[in-house]
Amino acid sequence: MEWAKHAPEVYKAMIRLDTAAKQGLDARLYELVKIRASQLNHCAFCLDMHTKDALAAGESVERIVQLSAWEESRHFYTEKELAAIELTEAITVLTDGFVPDEVYDRAAGLFEEAELAQLIAAITVINAWNRFGVTTRMTPGHYQPGRHA
Repeated sequence: MEWAKHAPEVYKAMIRLDTAAKQGLDARLYELVKIRASQLNHCAFCLDMHTKDALAAGESVERIVQLSAWEESRHFYTEKELAAIELTEAITVLTDGFVPDEVYDRAAGLFEEAELAQLIAAITVINAWNRFGVTTRMTPGHYQPGRHA
């Protein structure tokens, strides 16, 4: 289903929300968060998009490849990136019904409040995009970097 075609106002609102959520965030960090959430949600379309955008933003192939095993590959990422990745997992999975205090506190200690608010928004938005992509079976492989920048 081409959901954007059938619900264009929702799609436009999502684009506006996505644009607002990434304000003030480092482009590479933003893409790492989007990739990690998309891995957890099994959204092939979003993985295709955000790995290409990450590469275009200067991210390395090695760090993208290691992201699914970040806990064993911590040395590839900064402390701040690790906190963002961990927060992404906690918000995305929510199996315990909440984000653990220690995960939130670690991120809050490394990000300024405004930046943390933007990070939480970016994580929330990619989870919404993933749900559209997975539910409507969006096909990966056709995205061109920067198309939705």
